[in-house]
Amino acid sequence: MPLFDSSQSYLGVDFDPKSVKVVELQNVSGRPKLVTYGYIDRELKTGDKDESFSEAQEIGALIKAVCKKAKTTTSKAISALPAFSVFSSIITLPQMSKKDLYSAVRWEAKKVVPIPIDEMILDWRIIEGEKDQQYQSQGLRLTGQRQKVNIQNGKILKITKTQEGQNQKILLTAASRNLVNKYMNIFRASGLNLLSLDTEPFALIRSLVGRDKQTLMVVDISATVTNVMIVANGFPVLNRSIDIGGLTITKAIANSLNISLNRSEQFKYDIGLSTDQKVENNIPSIIADTLKPIIDEINYSINLFSNRAKATEVEKITLTGGSSLLINLPRYLAQNLNKKVFIGDPWARVVYAEELRPVLDEIGPRFATAIGLAMRNI
Repeated sequence: MPLFDSSQSYLGVDFDPKSVKVVELQNVSGRPKLVTYGYIDRELKTGDKDESFSEAQEIGALIKAVCKKAKTTTSKAISALPAFSVFSSIITLPQMSKKDLYSAVRWEAKKVVPIPIDEMILDWRIIEGEKDQQYQSQGLRLTGQRQKVNIQNGKILKITKTQEGQNQKILLTAASRNLVNKYMNIFRASGLNLLSLDTEPFALIRSLVGRDKQTLMVVDISATVTNVMIVANGFPVLNRSIDIGGLTITKAIANSLNISLNRSEQFKYDIGLSTDQKVENNIPSIIADTLKPIIDEINYSINLFSNRAKATEVEKITLTGGSSLLINLPRYLAQNLNKKVFIGDPWARVVYAEELRPVLDEIGPRFATAIGLAMRNI
């Protein structure tokens, strides 16, 4: 018998070339409560960031295996499109009717989206203005926190439109139709009911930022990419990606020391950026050299944002992703960036048994996206 009623439970499913993470949260009076979680690490091997989509059946089987091992109680799932594969931009339009807005957004999208519009699924959200309503251009909700899209057997069953505040600025999001179809095939193979596709930035804002209105940066160091996002008033105003992640660090150590990837991965977490003079093989220096492009990207993003919003400063940097747990990484970045840097706690807005705190603290950064996805409908 399930511990909780699964009727209002949701699965956040996050996967990349290295792992699959699943979190089930239950809606308890509007607060997310942890039901269960699970993950599986795939064998380390070479490949690019699209490797996770090579075989829908393989990924679907892994998701199914994780759910079975974790004893999940619901099939209702939410997943995220990778930040590096989604185009987003803030555009400004005069206030107008819903009909005119539909045409205006598509016209503006043709100017800024680098791929033909017919090959993309567009979504937009009004983030400032008098009526602040959100409209859906193609039917598939990609970024929203309040508009629900139900998908079953590849068909959109229901779209619910809600009203928000005022607007002249619009957050435009676009994703490849082919990518969306790949995700839908993966979840068909998993046996789960894919309720909606979100994007990683909004999932991370839910789990790590919440209602914090400060201007801050979230740096997500995943397996193959690092996503750098600046959040202001709860919205992603700048989002950039660089093709360097935890696996890049692991490979750098392996190549330098001529050891296996699995052994290199162990060294990476055991030693990290340790300042202990007794550390051999110069692993901290190898890691520091690999992190330099990430630091450069963070500095570039901060400067780019500062030039756009001259009176606004990034107040702090929140780290997440598995490699954020490298020894001394927050202190190292703080020294190089002259900013407050800390590891985010994605469980901070989730109810869970206190005795689970040690293990949840240890795995938290790896689950930030999955947690934010499971929170989407709660």
